[in-house]
Amino acid sequence: MLRQHYALTVQNRIILQELRYRYYVTTGKRFEPLEEQLIEGQLFALRFAPDEELPALADRALQEKLSADAIKRAIVNWKADYRRV
Repeated sequence: MLRQHYALTVQNRIILQELRYRYYVTTGKRFEPLEEQLIEGQLFALRFAPDEELPALADRALQEKLSADAIKRAIVNWKADYRRV
């Protein structure tokens, strides 16, 4: 059980790093100011958005306080995560 919890914690940190990188590459801006205002569920839902949808969807999630499910439904071109433990 502890090993699985450790693996999920590490993956969550990797997902956040990936979001920061992808947001910076697509916008030239740091993601941390948005990240601080979003809850974990919203952040993890954003990982399924492709690069071209990520910046606008992140802004929309913040402004409209979208739930994780609403974020997932708003994604047009789903980017699946097949490597999750």
